[in-house]
Amino acid sequence: MKYVVVALALLLAPALASGEVAKMTVASRVTVAGGHAFGTTGPYEKLAGTIEFALDPKDPHNARVTDLDRAKRANDGRVHFTSDVIVMRPADQSKGNGVLLFEVVNRGRLGLLGRFNSAPASADPMTAADFGNGYLMREGYTLVFIGWEPDVRAGLVHAEVPTADDLVETISVPFMLDSTATEMTLNDAMFYQPANATDASSSLTVRNRYWDSRTTIARNKWHFVPGKDGAPRIALDGGFEPGHWYEVTYKATGDRVVGAGLAAVRDAASAFRYRTDLPVHGQTAYVFGASQNGRFLREFLYDGFNADEKDRRAFDAIWAHIAGVARGDFNARFGMPVSLATFTATRTPFTIEEQTFKGAKVFFTNTDVEYWGGGRAAALIHTSADGKTDLSIPGNERIYFLADTQHGESAFPPKVTRGQQMENPVPQREVMRALLHDLDQWVRKGTAPPESRYPKLADGTLTPVASVKFPAIPAVANPRTIPGPGLTTNATVTMLPYLVPQVDADGNDLAGIRVPDIAVPVATNTGWNFRSPSIGGDNDIANLMGSYIPFAATKAEREARKDPRLSLQERYRDRNDYLAKLRAAAQQLVAQRYLLQEDIDNVLKRGALQWDFVNKIQDPTSKIQDPSAKRQAPNTK
Repeated sequence: MKYVVVALALLLAPALASGEVAKMTVASRVTVAGGHAFGTTGPYEKLAGTIEFALDPKDPHNARVTDLDRAKRANDGRVHFTSDVIVMRPADQSKGNGVLLFEVVNRGRLGLLGRFNSAPASADPMTAADFGNGYLMREGYTLVFIGWEPDVRAGLVHAEVPTADDLVETISVPFMLDSTATEMTLNDAMFYQPANATDASSSLTVRNRYWDSRTTIARNKWHFVPGKDGAPRIALDGGFEPGHWYEVTYKATGDRVVGAGLAAVRDAASAFRYRTDLPVHGQTAYVFGASQNGRFLREFLYDGFNADEKDRRAFDAIWAHIAGVARGDFNARFGMPVSLATFTATRTPFTIEEQTFKGAKVFFTNTDVEYWGGGRAAALIHTSADGKTDLSIPGNERIYFLADTQHGESAFPPKVTRGQQMENPVPQREVMRALLHDLDQWVRKGTAPPESRYPKLADGTLTPVASVKFPAIPAVANPRTIPGPGLTTNATVTMLPYLVPQVDADGNDLAGIRVPDIAVPVATNTGWNFRSPSIGGDNDIANLMGSYIPFAATKAEREARKDPRLSLQERYRDRNDYLAKLRAAAQQLVAQRYLLQEDIDNVLKRGALQWDFVNKIQDPTSKIQDPSAKRQAPNTK
């Protein structure tokens, strides 16, 4: 990995026969943000280097690492491997809050600064702008990023996990394209070459929607070809069509011990907390993971990794964000952790036993997307497996639903990309900051956070998809046709309860944390967006994407469109009235501890932009147009 180095230091932690972290090497240590002082915490510095881990396959706490017993052992009887590490901490550590805030990096990329500091994406944060509003720094956190994933491209935060012995097993790799192509690189299976590229038993199938019956493509119509960067690649005579589900199945070699990544995160947290001979130390540790890494943390808990080799708690707080009920290939033979794992990551059991928390405080947060699409089945984390009963939530757990948000908030102003509607820009960041504050107060001061807030069967805010009361908006497809979650066992498909948040007359969610953009709306915001006809499969939804469907500006425009939703003119006297209502909604969230007082200005600035944007797209002379206003009839397929 490349870093701008102001002062180069080489710090080696001594290898300890009993230590899971055998060595930490700090290759660079630099002051960031030009020495800018973040509130009372002061300037920050960044350390970058590597950690060498040593796992004892005989230790019961490591027996859960799949295929660790098949990996090569060093003379000390342990399996050694290395991970990248980046640490951002107060230059004067006495001014920090003592909390090690780990992020399970998403496919090698840093996300904490974007999610909590509203900073732009950066692989190597150095400038003041890279640290956004500085929230995490002002609070005094030490940020820790540990490589855990082997299947990411060079230059990103990754782990060189051990290889297993010469296994040959059958694997399957599903994929969908957004454009026609004659060849496809199997990036999800980047290490797993075919044992025999001409094996007649290998198969390629295709289907229109995920749960449809597969059609097998003749073996002589497709073949393996030389791939890029070592990943296997296949070619199909006549080419692959966009919007279809393909799946290639073949006997593979090259197994990696991907579950070592779970142990790396555990052991780094344990070492930085309980040892004093390393360059990094803290009094307590929290871990956050979003999407792929929220699924990672659900696997981390399910497999019991919050207990280290000495049975001590690794993390005092664990926050799995936008994972739904899913886990993934994070501790599997021939695992493919980089995969989006659409539908395939849904695994039983759906709830995680409290004893695996090891006394940690746990947050599960989800958006609309995790209820609606991709088999994430978020409702099943708080209902019985048959979808008929609300479950009671343990006292050291909170579940929060971020109403009407998409998987990752879209930039504003929203645009039409891969879907039929504009992407959903409803923000998460202000609520996430408040929830982090709540979580920290819970762990360090014993102040309980707000009660869980999510849709429930008992009050009708959670409903079977067939009963969702989404309005018939012109040119907007019917969400009741979206395929739900299921499980595949020995080629047999079992469909699961498909429960989604109930909506109001505008199509916005009734339950959950409703940010001011939803409590005082100018649009319908959803957790689904049907694929654009330009990329095929337009009867299915675009992965991880929501919709932003603005209201008409005036009653006349609404009636001309035959839009059942009230117009802006019918809801608000004028722009000032709208902003006053927005401020009142924001103040209510502050009182409920779902919003920080400092973020009210952000709410009002964005509200003013939204008001102007929605009015502008109604103007026929504007270059920006609402796609839902261009077509005449709703899609009821």
